[in-house]
Amino acid sequence: MGGRNETQIMYFILLGFPTTSELQLLLFSALLLVYLLTVLENLLIILIILKNPSLQKPMYLFLGNLSFLEIWYVSVIEPKMIMDVLSHDKHISFQGCLAQLHFFVALVCTEYVLLAVMACDRFLAICKPLRYPLIMRHKLCAQLVAACWMCGFTTSSIKLSFIGQLSFCDVDKINHYFCDISPLLNISCSDSSAAELADFILALLVILVPLCTVVASYICILVTVLKIPSSQGRQKAFSTCSSHLAVVILFYSSTLFTYAHPKLSYTYSANKLVSVLYTVVVPLLNPLIYCLRNKEVRLAMRKTFICR
Repeated sequence: MGGRNETQIMYFILLGFPTTSELQLLLFSALLLVYLLTVLENLLIILIILKNPSLQKPMYLFLGNLSFLEIWYVSVIEPKMIMDVLSHDKHISFQGCLAQLHFFVALVCTEYVLLAVMACDRFLAICKPLRYPLIMRHKLCAQLVAACWMCGFTTSSIKLSFIGQLSFCDVDKINHYFCDISPLLNISCSDSSAAELADFILALLVILVPLCTVVASYICILVTVLKIPSSQGRQKAFSTCSSHLAVVILFYSSTLFTYAHPKLSYTYSANKLVSVLYTVVVPLLNPLIYCLRNKEVRLAMRKTFICR
C-alpha cells in the first residue's frame, strides 16, 4: 500500500459544495424550500389518486408508487445535504454512509425499472387497447410494483456487499455531497477492481435493459399513433404518455451523464452539479409535469380541492 495508514476510519467528511458565508443562508433556504415542496407535491399526488375513483387505473397505481418512491428518494439525500450547508461538522459515520448509499442505490434502481414498467403500460394501453384491461389486472400491477422494489433492493445489496469489503485508510474526505459509489471507490486504499466490475455489470443491467424497454415501447407507440387517421385522435393518444416521456428524458439523461463515466471522472465538480439535477431538481419537477400535462390528474385535483 506504499506506506499508507491501514487504520480503518470510522467516519467520512462530505466536502459538498464550497460556498461563501454570505451565500450559505440563501443556499440553505433554497434547498429546504425545494425539499419541502418536493415532499408536499408527491404527497398531494398520492392523496389525489387515493381519493378519486377515476384514477384507480394501472397508470395511476404506478404513478402513486413513483411519488411514494421519490419522497423517500429525496429524504435519503437532501436533509443531510441541507444541514451540511450551515454546519461546520460535515461528518457522516461509516455505517451511516453505507446506509445512505444502500437506500439511494436501491431507490434509483427501483425508479429505473418502474419507469420501464410504466412505458410498457403505455405501450399496452395504446397499441393493444382491447387486450389492455385483460392483461393489466390489479394483481399483475401489484406484482410488477413489487418486482420493481425487489429488483432495486437486490441490486443495491449486491453492490453494497462489494463496497463493504473495501478498506478506507488515511483518506476520509468524499468529494461529493452524499455517499455515492464512485467517490467511495476513489478513496479506497484496497483493490477495488471487483467492486468496480460488479458496479459496471449491474449498472448495465439496471440502466440499459429498462432504457431499451422504454425506447422500444415508445417506438411502437409512435408507429401506432401515426397510423391514427385524425389529428385529434393522435393528439389524444399521445397525450396519455407525454408526461411519462418527459419524466423519463429528465431522469435518464441526468443519471446517464453521471454513471456512464468511469470512477475517475468524479474528480471533476461537473458530476456533482449534474447529480443535483437527479437528486434535487428532477424529483421537484416530476409531480409538476404529471399535474400540468395530464388532463385526468388536473380534473381530479380540482374535484379533490375545489369541491371540498
